[in-house]
Amino acid sequence: MFSQIQRFGGAMFTPVLLFPFAGIVVGIAIMLSNPMFVGESLTAPDSLFAQIVHIVEEGGWTVFRNMPLIFAIGLPIGLAKQAQGRACMAVLVSFLTWNYLINAMGSTWGHFFAVNFAQDAVAGSGLTLIAGIKTLDTSIIGAMVISGVVTAIHNRYFDKPLPACLGIFQGSSFVVIIAFLAMIPLAWLTLFGWPKVQGGIESLQVFLRGAGALGVWIYTFLERILITTGLHHFIYGPFIFGPAVVEGGIQMYWAQHLQEFSQSTEPLKTLFPEGGFALHGNAKIFGSVGIALAFWFTAAPENRTKVAGLLIPATLTAVLVGITEPLEFTFLFISPLLFVIHALLAATMATLMYMCGVVGNMGGGLLDQFLPQNWIPMFHNHRSMMFTQIGIGLSFTVIYFVVFRAIILRLGLKTPGRENSEIKLYSKADYKAARQQSSATITPVAQRCQASGFLQALGGGGNIENLNNCATRLRIELVNMAACQADDAFKALGAHGVVRRGKGIQIIVGLHVPQVRDQMETLMKETSSIKHTPLTEAV
Repeated sequence: MFSQIQRFGGAMFTPVLLFPFAGIVVGIAIMLSNPMFVGESLTAPDSLFAQIVHIVEEGGWTVFRNMPLIFAIGLPIGLAKQAQGRACMAVLVSFLTWNYLINAMGSTWGHFFAVNFAQDAVAGSGLTLIAGIKTLDTSIIGAMVISGVVTAIHNRYFDKPLPACLGIFQGSSFVVIIAFLAMIPLAWLTLFGWPKVQGGIESLQVFLRGAGALGVWIYTFLERILITTGLHHFIYGPFIFGPAVVEGGIQMYWAQHLQEFSQSTEPLKTLFPEGGFALHGNAKIFGSVGIALAFWFTAAPENRTKVAGLLIPATLTAVLVGITEPLEFTFLFISPLLFVIHALLAATMATLMYMCGVVGNMGGGLLDQFLPQNWIPMFHNHRSMMFTQIGIGLSFTVIYFVVFRAIILRLGLKTPGRENSEIKLYSKADYKAARQQSSATITPVAQRCQASGFLQALGGGGNIENLNNCATRLRIELVNMAACQADDAFKALGAHGVVRRGKGIQIIVGLHVPQVRDQMETLMKETSSIKHTPLTEAV
């Protein structure tokens, strides 16, 4: 059960990866629409420059305005065991069917469900438009539930053989038929139960807003500490992309009001106090540097060059694009205590920033969120907030360094490069592989070789029950863990680390993990087809 929840959480990262670029486009477009940056003449409605910027901005809004649809279609990529493309098609049809059914039932029996479908689908109405369908605003929550249900149907019935006379209904058609029958009661249950859920969400919003700094601390601590389980997606998802604190999620709300906030001279905390729940990226930027420095200073002098080769790519990945797992998993399984301290410091830093007036949409890294969506557009009227943020952040870089260094030395923790350490340092070949992985220029041939090596080290395709990935890790369920090779075999192939639990194994690969997973699935299909091809057909 826990592994299935982990798998679902990892699958959420597939659509999430679309948001950084969309946020950059919208942020830059809004900045270029601001007369404080480009002047009054260029932002006039009849200006060609303003018209081009408007067109580009509208394209950038595509992801934000269709989040439920994107989450519904994106989840099967990570959840479907086979034929992911057909699973996505089945989910799309079923998700639209579910919304059409809600519309029809709500319009016909609205008095029974206490839902008024005659009103416009505007903010606060409880209604929204999805692909032109007026339906209940279930946000990404409804999308994930329907996507999970239909993908489960796909995994169970996609390969089910039917009698020859019904062969036309096999495969995706059979999945859609079963899903259609399932959508009818699900639509009824949604109309019956979701208004009550909306009431609960409103109560949660009131509580979190009233909790202030305490709410920010709890949220940030849970978001960091649950990375170890892969369940942190369930914490930040409802806040950043869902309705936990503001309708539509912090990401979209911030982008929609970016120009308004940038032109206002009122404190951002007054304008958008909910932005305190999106400060967890500060730990990625300021905390990662302090952690890396502590590891480097506690390493033996003769090993510091090798340790730097291990830490620099991982730290840059965390600071620039907000992916912290390569760095965090470097020390997580050496000492879980260090990770707990990391979560405590991250929560404290975010809370202190919030208490000092820092808010925004800062859950990522410098390149995808801090600069284009916060610091650059807000600099004109809110530079003092940024200086406060940077000052607190750099102070916590020092605190991270001092605390981590003291604990490592005090407890004699076997962090990379320390004397008598049982933790094997990466070799020169490993270092080169890590640099290739962090540069995003790794070739398809290299990816295929690495995927083939991983497949052999895992005991072959027949030993793999489930294959999935998140931002940087392959997540695999094995039939027989004894058939899997030792961790060193994976590290020799360029893995940053390996995590084992029961029949599950996680291989920390890097940012190109989706391509490696695709190559592994292709190799598994090729091997399977060779084994099952009849001799007469082969001839």
